[in-house]
Amino acid sequence: MGAEISIRDVHHQFGTQMVLKGIQLEVQKGEIFGLLGPSGAGKTTLINILTGQLTPTGGGVEILGKQSTALSGEDYMQMGIMMDNFGLYERMSCFDNLKFYEMVDGRGSGKILEILEYVGLKDAAKKKVSDLSKGMRNRLSFARVLLRSPRIMFLDEPTSGLDPMTVEAIHELILQEKEKGTTIFLTTHNMHEAEKLCDHIALLNEGNIVEFGAPEEICRRYNHQKKLQVHLKDGSDLALAHTPESGAKIAELLRDGMLETIHSTEPDLETVFMELTGKGLDK
Repeated sequence: MGAEISIRDVHHQFGTQMVLKGIQLEVQKGEIFGLLGPSGAGKTTLINILTGQLTPTGGGVEILGKQSTALSGEDYMQMGIMMDNFGLYERMSCFDNLKFYEMVDGRGSGKILEILEYVGLKDAAKKKVSDLSKGMRNRLSFARVLLRSPRIMFLDEPTSGLDPMTVEAIHELILQEKEKGTTIFLTTHNMHEAEKLCDHIALLNEGNIVEFGAPEEICRRYNHQKKLQVHLKDGSDLALAHTPESGAKIAELLRDGMLETIHSTEPDLETVFMELTGKGLDK
């Protein structure tokens, strides 16, 4: 379908600190792309560059088929951005926050209540932001992104610090937007979130991309053990190699009614990241 975002040798420096070191990435139209890394890895800096809030020290970015330096105001209207530092107005209601952003954009969709219902906030339409829980605030921030019916969404840690039920609700909203054909650029340090949502991911560490690919492909790439873990109904466990002999053994266990579970040994993304960097994604 073609790249919606192309990042070419992007560097960025704050003072003497180089926080992005030659980033090369492509994000395809209609996919959920995940940028994973610990706090301080450079994830938010890259989103700030992609959304025009920062100019890279070196390299270039192409979005929507144009160089980022040539993007017009109308082009930016096709982007929705959800970031912690994009604050909501505490003393205004949910409805009035969205109404304000419609006015800023110079558009009137007439769909504010519909969008609030879509994100599960219709009953809170008149509630002030100061009275919302963190999860409700995140949903309202997501609703603000939806006002534009964007072609590209930039979501910076959209579920950080939320309870599991709220995380699940936001994940469902993200997947629904993908179904509509929206391209979604997601930053996270939550490996389970990336494995569930993302078509492709890049692992970012200290300003460098250390691995790229589909989550399951990356995990298979680092499956050094290449074994099958078998748990039997008597409570014992077996580790079997990937061989025809093991297949025969598993068939025997099945015939005897002894097999309870079987799993391959490929690592998760957290384990891969630790192998590559010596530290976890949450550090």
